[in-house]
Amino acid sequence: MSKPSTFSIVACDLANRAWGVAVASKFLAVGAVVPWAQGDAGAVATQSYADVSFGPRGLALLATGLSAEDALSRLLENDKDREQRQVGLVDVQGQAATFTGSACFSWAGGLTGSGYAIQGNILAGKQVVYEMERVFLETKGNLPSRLYAALLAGDRSGGDRRGRQSAAIYVSKPGGSYGGTTDRWIDYRVDDDEDPVPRLGELLEMHELYFGESDKKDRIPLKGKPLQQLQDILIHQGYMEGTADGTYDELTKTALRAFTGNENFEERTDLEAGWIDRPVLDYLLKKFGS
Repeated sequence: MSKPSTFSIVACDLANRAWGVAVASKFLAVGAVVPWAQGDAGAVATQSYADVSFGPRGLALLATGLSAEDALSRLLENDKDREQRQVGLVDVQGQAATFTGSACFSWAGGLTGSGYAIQGNILAGKQVVYEMERVFLETKGNLPSRLYAALLAGDRSGGDRRGRQSAAIYVSKPGGSYGGTTDRWIDYRVDDDEDPVPRLGELLEMHELYFGESDKKDRIPLKGKPLQQLQDILIHQGYMEGTADGTYDELTKTALRAFTGNENFEERTDLEAGWIDRPVLDYLLKKFGS
């Protein structure tokens, strides 16, 4: 079995009850192996000579209230291949633990701090994990954006010394999914790409565009020039006939409802109140505008 040369960060945001993992590797579909997270329980990264069962088993242990250190000890206690493993965990209290077996290929190691564990093997050098830590601590924003910033920093400071192939990010928080019925908030993978980490960043940008929270300060009223621009798109895309006269009538509203529904932007418009989010308007003008 091959050893996925991997670097990852496991971290939490206790204020927003979120736990997640970001990972990259010279290995096909690393997101199918390494990252595991569960809202109000914790997160686990299992890598090197990875035992994928460490993911669900680790989360089950963390869900009972065990600390990250205790859960790690339980995972490794009867493992005959423990010296080939690399594991990182963050628990429900934000405590972290990391382990690098003595048989992991160099450079291999990890570090922890309050709310995060960073680890990697077959890396360009120890600067990879230290740069990930620096950027994670300095970056503002939500947990997914901080995880991604750290991953990109590790990648650009050398990352996996064998090269690049895949990257992933998985973040859980209670009710975080589309529709709020599960804890799967962020789940994006780039399984095979020459430069996967930037591509992963593009997917996160798309997630924010489609599912990000609407900011009242960034809502554009459906009137005047913005409405005329949208009407022009609606006419050229075949959603309505007539002229782009800037009148927000029922014909325009019906056409906009069909158009924004087809483009999956229902969450970023309110056609009854008569507004659209600026990032969505900008995206539609760039994509469809003349």
